[in-house]
Amino acid sequence: MLRFLLRRLLFGLLTLWLITLAVFILFFLATPGDPALNFAGEFATADQVAMVRARLGLDQPVYVQYLRYMWALLHFDLGMSFVNQEEVLATIVRRMPATISLALGSVAVWLMIAIPAGIFSARRSGQAADRLITIAALAGMSFPTFVVGTLLFYVLFFQLTNAGFPLFPLGGFVPITRDPLEWLRHMILPWATLAVVGTGTYTRIARGSMLETLNQDYVRTARAKGLGEQRVMYKHALPPAMTPVMTLVGLDLGGLLGGTIITERIWGLNGVGSLAVQAVESGDLPVIMGTVLIAAFFVVVANLCVDILQAVRDPRVRLG
Repeated sequence: MLRFLLRRLLFGLLTLWLITLAVFILFFLATPGDPALNFAGEFATADQVAMVRARLGLDQPVYVQYLRYMWALLHFDLGMSFVNQEEVLATIVRRMPATISLALGSVAVWLMIAIPAGIFSARRSGQAADRLITIAALAGMSFPTFVVGTLLFYVLFFQLTNAGFPLFPLGGFVPITRDPLEWLRHMILPWATLAVVGTGTYTRIARGSMLETLNQDYVRTARAKGLGEQRVMYKHALPPAMTPVMTLVGLDLGGLLGGTIITERIWGLNGVGSLAVQAVESGDLPVIMGTVLIAAFFVVVANLCVDILQAVRDPRVRLG
């Protein structure tokens, strides 16, 4: 187990290093324009630009710039914003509560719906209920997130508010520590926006995985021994059937924690995704780099956690 953990940890660190290298090449070497001029402002004098260039170390050889860049990352220093001269890490941390609330909540919602639906559908394969769930799942998968968000905004906010039933707020984010009820009211529609697509995807995966597992020899053997159907289903079939679901959760959760641009923009959530869009619009290079690195970090960590959970749950995974 220890060897497996070390191997996965080293692989994760290697992945993060390759990402940092790619980000450095892309933003420091391949980006057009002068970062020092962007930082100093378009009305800065030549002496001011030169001073900023020296301060940022842009007058040093490329390898020196990269070593300074890596040293700063090891000390959790993502640089200063070109726009407001604020530390990038502090800016991202301030935006994280909205993104974390959106990511964890939406994943919880679609898993609570998709896994039971997928199991129910698999147990009734070929029946009317199975076909109905399959059609609903395919419909959910077919809707783009911005379409779902727009429909929910129009029906559940605009129409209800006009009818005198303002159940949901216009948008924005209220921290759970300030007012849990208002936090919930602000998050229900954003969760639903992501959960429609996620539920459809995970229902299909859970159904397919459960069907495959139910056809395995050890499940037939358990039934032949006279074990009850509930025990066969939930003790012998369900755990291995959830392996692909858990793997996909790691990928999706890591990506969501890196920012959900469309959903955050629709519902006015000041999260990491909205921050990335604002940074691109204003040409704020350090913030763009910071959001990319944070997103990559969450993806790698989420997949590492999934690997560990899979190894604890299924010893065969450690041999991979």
